[in-house]
Amino acid sequence: MTATADLGFAAGLAAHGDRTALVTPDGADISYRELDDRVATAAARLGPVRRLVLLAARNDVDSLVAYLAALRGGHPVLLTAPAQVAALSSAYDPDVVVDGRWTEHRAGTAHDLHPDLALLLSTSGSTGSPKLVRLSADSLAANAEAIAQYLDIRPTDRAITSLPVHYCYGLSVVNSNLLRGAGLVLTDRSVVDPEFWTAVREHGVTALHGVPHTFDLLDAVGFERMDLPSLRYVTQAGGRLAPESVSRFARLGEERGWRLFVMYGQTEATARMAYLPPELALAHPSAIGVPVPGGEFDLAPDGELVYRGPNVMLGYAHRPADLALGRTTHELRTGDLARRTPEGLYQVIGRKNRFLKLCGLRVDLDRVERVLAEEGFEAACAGDDDVLVVAVRGVVRPAAQLVRARFGLPATNAHVVRVREIPRLPNGKVDYAAVAALGGRRPSGCGSVAEVFGSALGVSDVPGDATFVDLGGDSLSYVRTSVALERVLGHLPKDWPTTPVAELEARRGPAPARLPSIETNIVLRALAIVLVVGSHIGFFDITGGAHLLLVVAGWNFARFVLPVPARMLRSAALIAVPSALWLAYRVAVTDDVTFVNVALVNNFVLTGAVGYWFVEVVVHALVALAAVFALPVVRRVERAHGFATAVAFLGAALVLRLGLDATHSFAERNMTTVGAVWFFVLGWVVQRAEARWQKAVVLVLALALIPGTFDDRSREAVVVVGLVLLVAVARVRLPKAVVAAVTLVASASLYIYLTHYAVFPALLDHLPRWLVVVASLVAGVVTWQVAERYRRVAARWCRRVLSRRGG
Repeated sequence: MTATADLGFAAGLAAHGDRTALVTPDGADISYRELDDRVATAAARLGPVRRLVLLAARNDVDSLVAYLAALRGGHPVLLTAPAQVAALSSAYDPDVVVDGRWTEHRAGTAHDLHPDLALLLSTSGSTGSPKLVRLSADSLAANAEAIAQYLDIRPTDRAITSLPVHYCYGLSVVNSNLLRGAGLVLTDRSVVDPEFWTAVREHGVTALHGVPHTFDLLDAVGFERMDLPSLRYVTQAGGRLAPESVSRFARLGEERGWRLFVMYGQTEATARMAYLPPELALAHPSAIGVPVPGGEFDLAPDGELVYRGPNVMLGYAHRPADLALGRTTHELRTGDLARRTPEGLYQVIGRKNRFLKLCGLRVDLDRVERVLAEEGFEAACAGDDDVLVVAVRGVVRPAAQLVRARFGLPATNAHVVRVREIPRLPNGKVDYAAVAALGGRRPSGCGSVAEVFGSALGVSDVPGDATFVDLGGDSLSYVRTSVALERVLGHLPKDWPTTPVAELEARRGPAPARLPSIETNIVLRALAIVLVVGSHIGFFDITGGAHLLLVVAGWNFARFVLPVPARMLRSAALIAVPSALWLAYRVAVTDDVTFVNVALVNNFVLTGAVGYWFVEVVVHALVALAAVFALPVVRRVERAHGFATAVAFLGAALVLRLGLDATHSFAERNMTTVGAVWFFVLGWVVQRAEARWQKAVVLVLALALIPGTFDDRSREAVVVVGLVLLVAVARVRLPKAVVAAVTLVASASLYIYLTHYAVFPALLDHLPRWLVVVASLVAGVVTWQVAERYRRVAARWCRRVLSRRGG
């Protein structure tokens, strides 16, 4: 029997009995006894002969079962991200590959595997590199025990997988919690997703873990205002967290009843080497703390921090033959320069190998980053002895001037590049290789995600870290973007509007199915505008299309612009400006439209043409909500309680409508901002309904509120059926020709709505009604395409002017 069989967190699962071991992403509980049975079955499948198992780990049950089974059976595990399977398979020729499914390349093994070898991980910052860290079972066991000890992990704890399990930090969370019989809540959601916090609350999560970038995201989602009564402690590792942030989160923890553990580690030490006791975080926010139980630090003569302990790696592997090696490393030279404070705490003061030699000057990259941070710039630095590359968020010119002046570098040797976000690895650390690559030209291929975004949004330069929402995408541009993107990717991820371009490129799959899919809300938008036009022309008598459009508009509002007031005002302007221009033209050529229509206020006075009421409702809603969400407290509440906030606003919209009764006209009750804005908010509620019970609440609300609203069953049925489809059906498959037509009509829906009143009266006496409907749709599509062309020209001109002014 090998040493790997003695790992408590893999071999001793059954000892925790019926306690919950895992909570799956769909909310199901898996007990330790059940997990033990699954692991035993998988271990039997691997067999008694030790084999090299490459596991593409995801934050799911199957990955954890495969990982634990391999360790229990003594099979060395090469743990990696799914994207790196091909590269590492080619380099190490594994006997078994587990990547969603099991692939056994041979019954035995092609390798000489050292008896102590238990786990292989990519070195920090080099995911997918052939250079691997070799870890023993003793190292895994020692580090899991040390972490469980200083964090005081209890059987009643539940940690959520906020980090990838193929990353050593994320894996240490798994090992240490399973060792103590605690629960793991499995998710691959980011902390910016409302569903993540839903899981935290529903499953009583007690432990949250993050890298520095995670804490930036926590700030962005209003973490400081969240009500998380079960949270017991928060940990941070994976890079230096700014001392001011350490102090702020430590103080927040004291106020909210949870403890902050700042930790320090490397993959070469099986994750952790030091931790800062929470009671010292406020007084010593820049310290990494004390060694973990069982470990010790020493300072080399040149100031390098040296670590010794049972969790130090066996050594590195560069090729398959290295898997036969035993221990070649007895102490870990961290590469960090450190000092020991009078209080006995250790503090990292620099990085030994983060230096460049430029123009005879020794440039400390960490110091460049600190200098920029002190002046308010978020930046990352890399490069070589020819050029310093600085990636900076914000305006480039003052950052470049600061770097060149403070460090005495000529412009030719200091290349400062503006980025939307600092490039990061999947584990949240800065991707310094990507930063260095910014010093040269970045290729952009045909049919790329960047090309799709650039074409749809009129942007000439699309950075790899930009998202659709970052680039100004909204409900008016996402229709054709989503369809084009599916052609490029072969599928359309649910979170594509907020996923960076580079990550979307990495998600490319096989060619799309013969029948491509299209989002249901796009189909509903196209169908609704056809119903509007067809009923106005009298080709059929199916009303309700405009109110269904309002629901879809509210759904898009929640998806693309919440909770940022600037986005709301931008969306309002993209609707209001072309509408006002068109209505001003109509004032000049017809008596049907008045200046109250041009000003988009007819909903309040009803002295102009009533037909443009829908545009006014949407614009008024966006402007009013921008004013409300200008309050930081409202944004924080919405981020923390998205569904509840939407329901509250729905209640407010219904209260607003209470003054309208049977004494008011149909138009006043249902075709004004006061009377109809609740349909817009209802769409918002639909979009925020993620959990099953929330969707059930939406359906109950729809069936309770809509029937009887119009005294017209067909109109009510159109809205109810559309809303049910929006709740229950995410995507539908249609022939390619139909998808193309639906995309055009949905994209041009605003312009079809505006122009059809001018088109069909002139044609009704000369053409069949069905042909008039087609002509009205075509006229709107053409108008939209012309307007889009001029809008992009104007946008490019504005960007050029702003770039010249901003440097």
